[in-house]
Amino acid sequence: MDYKNPALTPEERAEDLLSLMTLEEKVAQMDIIRGVEFSEKPHPLYHCAVLPDSEIKKEELRKILGDRGIGFIHDSYSHPALFNKFQKYMVEETRLGIPCMFTGEALHGILWPGATVFPVPLALAASFDRENVNTIGRAIAAETRALGMHEILAPNLDVAREPRWGRVEETFGEDTYLSCNMAYAIVTGEQQDGSIERSDAVVCEPKHYCVHGIPENGINCAQARAGRREIEQSYLPVFETAIKKAGAYNVMACYNAIDAEVVLSSEYYLTDILRKKWGMKGYVRADWGSVVRLVNRHFTAETDEDAICDCVNAGLDMQGCCDYTSTQWEETIVKNVKSGRIPMERIDDAVRRVLQVKFRLGLFENPYTDENAHKDVIRCEKHLKASHEAAKKSVTLIKNNGILPLENGKYKKIALLGPSANRQRLGGYSSVPDGYELRSVLDELQALLGDESEITYCNGCGIPRDVHVESQDGQPHLVEVYDEDEKECIDEAVAIAEKSDIAIIVCGDNTFTSSEGHDRADLRLAGKQRELIERVAATGKPVVLVLENGRSVDLSVESGITSAIMLAWFGGETGARAIAETLVGINNPAGRLPVSFPADSFRIPCYYTVLPNNTEVMFEGSRRAMYPFGFGLSYTKFEYSNLSVEKVGRYDYKITADVKNIGDVAGDEVVQLYINDKVSSVITPFKELKGFERISLEAGQEKTVEFMLDFDSFKLLNKSFEWVVEKGEFEILVGASSEDIRLSETIYIE
Repeated sequence: MDYKNPALTPEERAEDLLSLMTLEEKVAQMDIIRGVEFSEKPHPLYHCAVLPDSEIKKEELRKILGDRGIGFIHDSYSHPALFNKFQKYMVEETRLGIPCMFTGEALHGILWPGATVFPVPLALAASFDRENVNTIGRAIAAETRALGMHEILAPNLDVAREPRWGRVEETFGEDTYLSCNMAYAIVTGEQQDGSIERSDAVVCEPKHYCVHGIPENGINCAQARAGRREIEQSYLPVFETAIKKAGAYNVMACYNAIDAEVVLSSEYYLTDILRKKWGMKGYVRADWGSVVRLVNRHFTAETDEDAICDCVNAGLDMQGCCDYTSTQWEETIVKNVKSGRIPMERIDDAVRRVLQVKFRLGLFENPYTDENAHKDVIRCEKHLKASHEAAKKSVTLIKNNGILPLENGKYKKIALLGPSANRQRLGGYSSVPDGYELRSVLDELQALLGDESEITYCNGCGIPRDVHVESQDGQPHLVEVYDEDEKECIDEAVAIAEKSDIAIIVCGDNTFTSSEGHDRADLRLAGKQRELIERVAATGKPVVLVLENGRSVDLSVESGITSAIMLAWFGGETGARAIAETLVGINNPAGRLPVSFPADSFRIPCYYTVLPNNTEVMFEGSRRAMYPFGFGLSYTKFEYSNLSVEKVGRYDYKITADVKNIGDVAGDEVVQLYINDKVSSVITPFKELKGFERISLEAGQEKTVEFMLDFDSFKLLNKSFEWVVEKGEFEILVGASSEDIRLSETIYIE
């Protein structure tokens, strides 16, 4: 049988195997099951994980799969021994011995309990460091593959311009260009530059293709209202970069509809763009429970059978979990192929894509995973160091009246307050610590300061972990629920602050206030965190506010009553150490905002590329962001000079500028280049990011930063929906943020 011959190409082998398969065997390759449901010992720490010594429920598996096998197994986070047991069944007890592919969530680390927890993607984006993101991608892939999983449902490439949406933390922020660069960096890292057959590489599946980051009212999975030009200019380029340039094999289609067209049943999005236009090599997977939404949410299909047929015919290659049982999914497709409602060619195309990826992974030659190699990979020193470096690079200082860094010995008594001062927050889609304990800001600051300062801790208040409605005196009241160790004690916190020289308050989000399905109408700090900050500030003691947050926050009050504000995002398992090191000056912060922070909860959207309009002022004041995209402070200062613009081709320009550290300490600067198309046939933003470089400078050191611009830097989608560079004036803007332009020059393009 030719498909077993490794000398042949993946395409040749897939074609031979396809010719030998029954319809039922083909459709099984379009299906997925949850491994935890067929395992004897679920993990006590995580409901989707399995203990390493678990046996599989072979007879239950046989009843479902027979000798057909299955395309994929998800939700079986474990050690390789378990995966090998599942794979042994596929290879030895199915007719054709087709290996399955093991699938996992690895947004910022694989979800096996005990795996390394890296900073969330929004934090990685804040680093504005491509190499940093690429390094994290390689580490995530190495741990995932070492455990026995072959593909990850990541990265999340949604452009997040709706701050109320709970999944902002999963994205690379609001800007298309930044997201494209981060997408390329992480995909090439995770796929090891396309060598997915390696034992430290995985197949990437970018999500949620293709406009999911602007749901109506900020509600997860809600419809997106966007026109064709906005879609093609702002949202599709990120996925195009991941697929065409970085080589991502697959995509996960979004739940929602765009301009009333459901993506899952859109031939235009799933076939015309992905396959015909971009040449995507792999397959399209439905998000979990998304096909059935055509029936019960979108109302574009009358029955489940209609929904399945509509999606498969449009170009969907497989279901996600939680839609239909394997029996219902597979039997429905088989029935409709036999009746002619689903063309056989469509099934062959879907299965061909799955098989080719499996051949490229090398699964037919190496279906099993080394059961000992992971011991040297999971949470190895290299990965822990990479995680910590990423956490440090992501710390973003947005206010500082000079109080930071803390001077050695100046503050003898420190009040360390807030619900996250003694609890490290990890964000959504994080693995559960197992075999180690998370250290908090309290732990790390005490370790750094030693006997130099007396630190007194009090949480002051909690962060709600749930809300529900209770009837009180016959009236409904919204009641917040807190963890047992997060009881309100604001009076105690204030008393401690009054006796201290300085108050450091660590606040922000948890996985209830920021994560999938936890969308908010109010961007103020949840619970009584604002009250805590206000009352401590009222003591007159200087206040440093540290936020572990997963999205933009309303700081309309906090910005006026604090001495410094530091954003640490969800910084991974050593995020607390990064905070402490930044507070004392060991780490000089250089993170920059990947999302704009609004003036208050109600002045949104506030992303910096909002199109020009007739006024910038609302009744309540300016609609502009309080802290704009690209903004961030340092413990040193930088001077920009000598902007040079050299034309080297029709649309090609070499831009250079000198940047000098004029402060007293070493630091990083993120040099940003924006372009303003001054007059255009269609409306364009006042400026758009088209280049950035993070550089390190010693005190007094100067470097020349270089950018190369080309057709893509100046293009727009004209009235005929053609990509063109229109003649006219373009401003080249170089600076430290979208609102802090230091150098500019205008060029004229014919």
